[in-house]
Amino acid sequence: MRKYALPAVLVGVPVLLALFGPLFASGETAKDVAFLLGGGHWFGTDYVGRDVWNEVLLGGRSLVLTAATATVCTYLLAVPLGLAAGMTKNRVLDEVLMRPLDLVLAIPSMLMLLLLASIASDITWALIGIVTLINLPDVARICRASTLSLASRPAVEAMRLQGESRLRIGLGYVVRAMRRTLAADLGTRFTGAIYLVASASFLGVGISPQASDWAAMVDRNRTGLFIQPWTVALPALLIVVLSVGVNLAFDRWLRDRSTALETRSPWRPIDPETQ
Repeated sequence: MRKYALPAVLVGVPVLLALFGPLFASGETAKDVAFLLGGGHWFGTDYVGRDVWNEVLLGGRSLVLTAATATVCTYLLAVPLGLAAGMTKNRVLDEVLMRPLDLVLAIPSMLMLLLLASIASDITWALIGIVTLINLPDVARICRASTLSLASRPAVEAMRLQGESRLRIGLGYVVRAMRRTLAADLGTRFTGAIYLVASASFLGVGISPQASDWAAMVDRNRTGLFIQPWTVALPALLIVVLSVGVNLAFDRWLRDRSTALETRSPWRPIDPETQ
């Protein structure tokens, strides 16, 4: 399990800071000099004189929970859609399910975020919905393609001959068989959700103007980057570390799964030297 030590640290540090940081943050509202290094503050002060470390403790929960919730909602919607489109024999139903998603796919994600800014600039659930909608077409198409491949296997034909329903085949075999594909996509999709939520926060979408947020800290303090670099570097570093850690964890898990399947397989490649 030592191979998972590094991903655990990379994921654990920002997640723990995000979830439990507000419990240790100070409720003081006193402000010091803007962009101050030292002065009794571990990482100095930000653009309005607030303690940077205190803002980091307060600012991660919204980013991490919003990205995680949007990712979960994406798969809860995309997997049934892709499964239904891939399992059906009705061409019309397939088109009805997938073509509207192609229209969503054609709309730039930044345009959706800017549209949200004009409608509901500080509503978190609206931001979760937009991020879910942006990621939905890609995940649904991956699920549909994987379902089409799995549905043509002899095992599925055998289950149909045995009288198994499409629902039982889909949930009992196809979904289980596509777990590795979904796991490979999950790391990338969560990173993309973090990027979208961070971009929205950078644009001031989905959060109140005075709320503490890692991505918003990067935006608000960028003018003092060369005066007080911690105001930008610390929250940006936490976002990068979380993204890298999630992808590294899934990559190593998939490699272990592939190795385990190869070990259990009864088929072995022929060694030319033995022939």
